[in-house]
Amino acid sequence: MNNISRAFFSFLCLFTTLFANAQYGGDTAFVLRHNGHKIFKVANPDYTLSPYTGMTRQHWKDAALYLLQGAFHYVHNMKDPMQFPKQPGKSYPRSNAQAPTEKLEGLCRTLFMAAPLLREDSTLVINNIKVADYYRYHISKLVDSTDATFIQHRAPNGGPHQNLVEFGALSLSLFSIPEILWKPLPQQIKDALAATMLSYGDGPTVPSNWKFFNIFVLSFFKSQGYAVNEKLLVEYLDKSLAHYRGDGWYNDNPAYDYYSMWAFQMYGTVWSEFFGNTYYPEYAAKFKENFKPLKDVYARMFSKDGNMILWGRSMSYRMGAIIPFPLMGFENDANINYGWMRRISSGVLLQFLQNPDFIKDEVPTLGFYGAFEPAVQPYSCRGSAFWMGKAFLGLLVPAGNPFWNAKENDGLWDTAFKKDSVYNLFCDSSHILITDYPNIGASEIRAWCKVKAIDAGEPFRASENYNRLSYNSAFPWQADSVQGVVAMNYIFKNKNNEWKPLRLYDFIKFDNGIYYRNAVLETDTAVQLKLADIPLPNGILRVDNCISANTIDMRLGHYALPEVKGRIKTAHKKLNGFDIEIIDNGVYQMAMVSLLGWNKPEVKHTVDVNAVSAESDVINVSSTIHPSGKKHIYATLMLWKKSGEKFNDEELLPVKAIHEIREDAVEIIFRNGLQKQVVY
Repeated sequence: MNNISRAFFSFLCLFTTLFANAQYGGDTAFVLRHNGHKIFKVANPDYTLSPYTGMTRQHWKDAALYLLQGAFHYVHNMKDPMQFPKQPGKSYPRSNAQAPTEKLEGLCRTLFMAAPLLREDSTLVINNIKVADYYRYHISKLVDSTDATFIQHRAPNGGPHQNLVEFGALSLSLFSIPEILWKPLPQQIKDALAATMLSYGDGPTVPSNWKFFNIFVLSFFKSQGYAVNEKLLVEYLDKSLAHYRGDGWYNDNPAYDYYSMWAFQMYGTVWSEFFGNTYYPEYAAKFKENFKPLKDVYARMFSKDGNMILWGRSMSYRMGAIIPFPLMGFENDANINYGWMRRISSGVLLQFLQNPDFIKDEVPTLGFYGAFEPAVQPYSCRGSAFWMGKAFLGLLVPAGNPFWNAKENDGLWDTAFKKDSVYNLFCDSSHILITDYPNIGASEIRAWCKVKAIDAGEPFRASENYNRLSYNSAFPWQADSVQGVVAMNYIFKNKNNEWKPLRLYDFIKFDNGIYYRNAVLETDTAVQLKLADIPLPNGILRVDNCISANTIDMRLGHYALPEVKGRIKTAHKKLNGFDIEIIDNGVYQMAMVSLLGWNKPEVKHTVDVNAVSAESDVINVSSTIHPSGKKHIYATLMLWKKSGEKFNDEELLPVKAIHEIREDAVEIIFRNGLQKQVVY
């Protein structure tokens, strides 16, 4: 959208809503109302500094205030806790005993937005409540045994607890504005808080990013002169660094996901700035060194328009994933394209803040855009979503920093990426493949997944959050709740007549633009696949080898398309003897071509399984494997274009021929003369 179109759109929204800005206690919340939904408005956009989003540092502050005002909608007097309506489903609280932790989450996580704002205006008032007074009051009440928000000490033999997470977050905010949150507290309150918080920090943790919660608690109280377990602090620092795998990626035991970024990378950087540079410079230097690759690697994971991928657990934190970008400001490195980093970051903020489903009951939903139960984990309560407030810790980077003052640009999308090409970035240490598609401006990721669902303690690790063949910024994943229908994965009908997806993958190699994995079906290990993904300018070519000792039905699905502009249009085409199915939702169109092994493609309509819309369509292909003892080759084109752009014959059928040249190798001849060998 060009600047003239953007200006007209902004004017049209303003005209049609006729001064519909909401008021909260005298503070203007920059919102528009659209069919009863709150939508963040970029007031007085600056398209000179930020030609793509219009957003400046002031607009980031506006966005933080907008979210914080929604939270304070539930605070009518100083005693009201940060407690929000429970979203129906698996989220907690599921018992009254969980209520204190629920309130603690609301308190500590909304502080991620409040702390940067208070740092610049300690007199901030929302809903007639003095914000600094409110947080000091409730921090004090955490150690008041007569109060409903009281948090007990960790039991002497108690294990890791959600309270540890929140106390780690609280410590981070105390670090950022100690003169506002900590220093005014009476000494007896400080001592009581130290005793309570250290009972968790000086204790066991989870072998994941959780170690940082202990680190922040121990570090903050050491900085305030309290005796802490420094031996444990150093142990957890060493163990946290041991999670690093290279190319900017930490492994969160067992998975790779956004925790590498909104946890390991953010915590290491902020800890170094607040504490490590002074007390443990050698550890701070290691965290900084691990942070450096992000400017070249992580930026590739976002679309040209600054949209993030729905991938991994805790997706309700959404925009928190951008926090490494503003923190690059601490590096003040001339080799960093700060205009691109801010363009991505502001784009992601608007991706959610301007989606009409994002806010319900004045606060963010648990989901991706709106509420989406398949993406919710049982460790989340409604206040958990405010973990996204980590994005606004970027405001700790000073106003004069180049992150805020460089002109927005599209980075590699303009300087390196060419139309009708595809670009792969392989991270050898983590086996992650990031692919960028200039024709639609989308990014895509393939990453580790190998967790069993049967008898799993955390079944979400084997779910759609991780088990898709790939994840794309333009096409958020769709759940497998409809029997016999799948999006971007294989499903198999097992011995119990249940359709089950692949989730047990082993990475093999990335070679000559081909990403190889082996997979086995959890419920029938006789079903084995050798997978080969070949990203193309307009989609993906799959050439997979399948074998089974039993007769089994299987299906493969394309990405799903949600209904966003009325019913999805479908079309069938026959080209050179190949059946092609095409669907079009008015924004994107998908095509699926069965080249080898499959029956003809079919369009499946689904309800209440898509992260974007209640109704959606997906194209599937099907086949039955018979136990011949031989490998079966299945070749499939999964294509896409923007709506309104016609597929020509060369785009629908870029492959001229596929030949099996030996048992473990296939040769592909493309119409443009390119040849590739798939060697399993």
